[in-house]
Amino acid sequence: MPPKKRPLIAINGLYHAEDPMLRLRQRYVDYVRAGGGIPVALAARLAPNDPTPDDLAAMDEELDELLGRVDGLLLTGGDDFHAGPLGLGQTHPAAVVTPLGKQHYDLALTRAALRRDLPTLGICFGMQCLGVSGGATMYQDLPSETPGRAISHADSAIHTVRAREGTKLANASGLGPFPVVSRHHQALRTVPPPWIVSAVDEENLVEAIEHPGHTFAVGVQWHPELSPALLPDEPGALALVCAFIDAASQAAS
Repeated sequence: MPPKKRPLIAINGLYHAEDPMLRLRQRYVDYVRAGGGIPVALAARLAPNDPTPDDLAAMDEELDELLGRVDGLLLTGGDDFHAGPLGLGQTHPAAVVTPLGKQHYDLALTRAALRRDLPTLGICFGMQCLGVSGGATMYQDLPSETPGRAISHADSAIHTVRAREGTKLANASGLGPFPVVSRHHQALRTVPPPWIVSAVDEENLVEAIEHPGHTFAVGVQWHPELSPALLPDEPGALALVCAFIDAASQAAS
């Protein structure tokens, strides 16, 4: 029997408009390899700030062809959302926003992956892309919109989360509580069905979501790819990427 092929995992990255370039942090690449996948960086097809239906159709056509050649998708962390195009009101003045054309691309990428039932793992901004694509609402600025919150979620803060029983996340990482590393100041506020909340922190903030109707569509608000360096004794982060890569491997076969 020939050796089992490792699944090909597409990874999106950051886009810097000032000196146009795509940047993909090595830690995401290492995380995919640690789970047994082969990482491939995606080059964003930037949309105009106000895309026409033809612009979006061309983007969808390219994404469908591209995602048909990979076995899974990792949506990485990033900057904040422009709220207006999402119907979420004015963008908060504290937001450090993703270039709007890249935001259009990331959401189109997310929706294309979900249409194909491509195994997908979203991290931080990537989890928010999954939620927003399904109609979730957001806290645009946690400090001002949730006053009195004791748990810090910025600057690689370490706090605990608890997974909900019966979820893919719990099956992979355990129920917890287990420590995680956070770097965000936006978060999901509500998650409409069929998406479900699969983990919360001690103050009931949404920390993970998943779609029960998909092979593997899981998003986590924290940064599991940082755990090997900052939480080396926490096995859940590696278990999560292994579950994701296993789903991609099964889908490929």
